[in-house]
Amino acid sequence: MQQPQRIRQFDHVGIRVSDRQEAVAFYQQLGFQEVRRFEQYEANEMETADGVRINLIFNATRLQHGRNPLLDEPVKLPGMTHPAFIVDDLFALKDWLNQVGIIITEDIHRIGPRRIALFIRDPDRNVLEFNQLLAEATPVNTPGNEH
Repeated sequence: MQQPQRIRQFDHVGIRVSDRQEAVAFYQQLGFQEVRRFEQYEANEMETADGVRINLIFNATRLQHGRNPLLDEPVKLPGMTHPAFIVDDLFALKDWLNQVGIIITEDIHRIGPRRIALFIRDPDRNVLEFNQLLAEATPVNTPGNEH
């Protein structure tokens, strides 16, 4: 039997973090503003001016080795690995990230025919992908990947 409701839109992604103040400051720097707090769930809701939402969940334990258990370990566990956000100009974002000292973990590169992407990590090593959508025939001159 088919599920009777269309999935019409994506609402948010929950990102588990270990330090509320540090995480909120980091995501504010990226353009998110805290719009709601859910104290009973140890979480908040943050939103960009364009309505993109995330929830930060404040109950993580800081990992001593600074490794993301879903991506940095040899045994790959099931789970969400990263949210991907769309921007208009990925090169302008890259320049800004470099200016403010946010480390780019994978430099701008093409992923398939419709987008270029770069990756960063938040203070808890959660991966964030930023995409610029392309016309499928658009050639892109990009430097090599930097990890």
